[in-house]
Amino acid sequence: MTERFPAGTFAPDPGRGDTLTMLRAQGGLETRLALRNAEQVLLTLLIPAALLVGLTLIPALPSPEPRISWFLASMLALAVMSSAFTSQAIALGFDRRYGALRRLAATALPRWLLVCGRLVAVAVVVLLQVLMLTALAAALGWTPAGARIDGVLVAVLLGAAAFGALGILLGGTLRADIVLAVANVVWFVLLLAGGILVPVADLPGPLSAVAPWLPSGALADALRAALGEGRFPAIGSLLVLAGWAVAAGLAAARLVRWR
Repeated sequence: MTERFPAGTFAPDPGRGDTLTMLRAQGGLETRLALRNAEQVLLTLLIPAALLVGLTLIPALPSPEPRISWFLASMLALAVMSSAFTSQAIALGFDRRYGALRRLAATALPRWLLVCGRLVAVAVVVLLQVLMLTALAAALGWTPAGARIDGVLVAVLLGAAAFGALGILLGGTLRADIVLAVANVVWFVLLLAGGILVPVADLPGPLSAVAPWLPSGALADALRAALGEGRFPAIGSLLVLAGWAVAAGLAAARLVRWR
């Protein structure tokens, strides 16, 4: 059958764009939106930086020497949790509430690409966090000599995957106002009792038994091993992070709603 309009009749040629082009555009949009949000910038960038400086210079909490390596690991874990879980969950919850996801789902973008665009934004923000915190730590006297950088990279990637999947699961299943409350409460609980500020071994009673199985405790332990002790993170900590990523990802694929 002869085509009604031969190729090249229309310019630009209508049709769905290249997948990589769409992913780059959507990822760039999500990144710009995340960085323009003052609340998210405060949560993901400024709070970890301020805590790194304060806890390093003021001995409010006991820690092994050098203090800067210990608290750099803690703040990297906090930064990953803040961007991949808390900010992601809140942003997704309100996008659902205001119908933004439903409108985007009606475009040529496939739904999996919308999720990948958000994950690209998380990856960019996490990269910025790592660069900023390590530069700040270097100004405070930290040096990468003796640190297992490969262990840091593996731990950060698995931590971002675990917290990102949990953020999508939370933000995609509950109402926006509930997501806002739950995400912030979980952030504070994991910060104080999830092995980030206080090492798992120093937590009281049952918390010391539960914290190693939480993504916060596993990520903080893995980063402290790589940065503070100069050894590759324990396989157990990495398996905990991978388990959370897989379990939350599978649950999100089944339970997340677009409206």
